[in-house]
Amino acid sequence: MTDQLDLFADIRPYHDDEVPSCLARLRADQELQQALSKWLLPRVHGQLPGLSQWLIRQGLAWKFRKVENVAQFQAIMAKPLERVLRKSTQGLSVSGLEQLDPKQAYLFVSNHRDIVMDPALVNWSLYHQGLQTVRIAIGDNLLSRPYASDLMRLNKSFIVKRSVSGMREKLKAAKQLSLYIHHCIVNEQANVWIAQREGRAKDGYDRTNPAVIGMFSLSCPKDRNYADYINELNIVPVSISYEQNPCDLQHAKELLAKAKDERYLKSEGEDLRSIARGITGDKGRVHLAFGRPVKGDFSSDAEVAAAIDQQVQENLRLYPVNHWALAKLQGQAAQAEDRASQQLSERIQKMPDDLGQMLLLQYANAVQMKSGLPALTGQE
Repeated sequence: MTDQLDLFADIRPYHDDEVPSCLARLRADQELQQALSKWLLPRVHGQLPGLSQWLIRQGLAWKFRKVENVAQFQAIMAKPLERVLRKSTQGLSVSGLEQLDPKQAYLFVSNHRDIVMDPALVNWSLYHQGLQTVRIAIGDNLLSRPYASDLMRLNKSFIVKRSVSGMREKLKAAKQLSLYIHHCIVNEQANVWIAQREGRAKDGYDRTNPAVIGMFSLSCPKDRNYADYINELNIVPVSISYEQNPCDLQHAKELLAKAKDERYLKSEGEDLRSIARGITGDKGRVHLAFGRPVKGDFSSDAEVAAAIDQQVQENLRLYPVNHWALAKLQGQAAQAEDRASQQLSERIQKMPDDLGQMLLLQYANAVQMKSGLPALTGQE
């Protein structure tokens, strides 16, 4: 398909025939070489930056010398992800995949706690079950560098144009995205992942934004039944339960600023550090629960969002730290007996009370959500 006929050329993942040229660009990208040398070879980079970048360039050429398509690239990238999971988790468990049909394409809609790890864990689970990996929705705000866009699109990511301005351009971008997702599921039989909301649930309370569902249905022809169009997407809710959140302190600071009606100003490079911390930081135990395809006689986006939320909440896994955090917020003399609760207890003892409260509510809100109760805000 040529770009003239490709309605999605500027947002879709790369096709197999585009992989060699993409890898060539990545090998030659000096900004990528510099970033990787700082990360992987900090001592050499500090003393001999030119040598460190040359070593990275040679390493990339060797690593991907036999890669000719997307599947081969993902197979290579599965190995470092395995190392990340081994070092940053106390174990990953998965449930619900047995109820999915390998011959069907699904639109996986998950709660959103981590920018990189949420879709990576969904992909990891599908990959090891022998199911096709997903095409990942990623905001263009995370793709400020050409090499970042190349890496993401090489890994089956498609671009959500969040940076466009003006109502007309926003609507145009939303319609293109809606058409693309429908095209993936119905025409190409390709799995898709997207978060249930634009930003991470920093307060620990997961809710589907009906606007996301509205985007799905934006491409529905006027002569099509709304419910039939939604059911055709094979939406499968996914609950991702992290025992610990490596970025919880940053989130607590943001929540505290919001509670005080203050503006939270991010430091330079904070977003990148947050992404790195989310990947490598201690996550404790992690569980992924794949739900059942959402089907029904829906008449509104809110009804679909509620159906997704019901399964996300039902399938969420609670850990002792969630109950301990809620007990502490309620003023109970709870004993921290498990590893995660002990670590959280030690941390809040070293910080101001108001910041500690914001840290606790992130863990306590999982219990609130699971129980069908309103989210704690720290302003009660």
